[in-house]
Amino acid sequence: MSATPANPPSTQLFNQVNVDRASHVIVEQIQQLIRDGSLKPGDRLPNERDLCQQLGVSRVTVREALRVLEATGLIQVRLGAHGGSFLTSPSVEIVGENLAHLLTLSPITASAATEARQIFELGILPLILERAKPEDIAALRGLVADAKAAKADGVYSTDMSAAFHVRLAACTHNPAIEALMQSFHGPLISSLREAKTVAPDMGIKGVEEHSGIIDAIEDDDLARARAILTQHLERTAQRVAAVDQ
Repeated sequence: MSATPANPPSTQLFNQVNVDRASHVIVEQIQQLIRDGSLKPGDRLPNERDLCQQLGVSRVTVREALRVLEATGLIQVRLGAHGGSFLTSPSVEIVGENLAHLLTLSPITASAATEARQIFELGILPLILERAKPEDIAALRGLVADAKAAKADGVYSTDMSAAFHVRLAACTHNPAIEALMQSFHGPLISSLREAKTVAPDMGIKGVEEHSGIIDAIEDDDLARARAILTQHLERTAQRVAAVDQ
C-alpha cells in the first residue's frame, strides 16, 4: 500500500507575481520558502489552478516554473490519483550536476580546472584517510580492476579515471565535498582528454597510481598518498598546459 501523500502547505504561502520573467520569480519564491523552512521535502505544492490564483499568473507561466524546479531536482512530479508536484531533497549527484553544468558553460580552461583539482583533491586527502571505510576501499579497488580490464580489452576511457576521483572524494563522507567533486566532472573529463592527446599512454601510468593511492590510504600513510596523488595530478597539469600553449 502506498503512503498517503503529505498535505499541501498553507494556501497563504505565495505572493502574487506581476513582473517580467514571472516564472523566474516564482522559482525564486519557492526556493526562498524552502530555505526558510516553510516548504519541506515531501510537501505537495498546490495544484496548477490554485497556484495560478495565488500567484496571479497563467497556467503557462506556472508550468514553466514547475519545469525549471523539476529540472533542478527541487520537485518531483508524480502522476495518478495521488499525484502532484512534491518537494524533494536534492541529492549530491543532482547538486553536482547543476554545478557542473554551470562550469561547462563558463570560460574555464582545462588548465584552470586541473589547477583547481590539485588544490581541492590534495586538500581533502587527510579526510579521506581519516574517514575511508572498508567498503570505500573495496569500491575503489573495484574501479581499478575495471579500468585494468578495460585497458586489456582496449576500451579504457577517461571517464573511468574521472569516476575514480569522484569516488575517492566520496570517501570523506561529506556531502558538500562530494557535490563539489561531482561538479568537477565535466572539466575533469575535459582536462583528462586534453592531456591524453599529447600522451596517449598516460592512462596506463594513471591506473597504477590509483592503485598506489588506495594502498597508501589502507596503510594510513598520508605522506605516501599525497606524494602519489601530487605526481598523478602534476603530470596531468603539465600535459594539459602543453595542449593550451
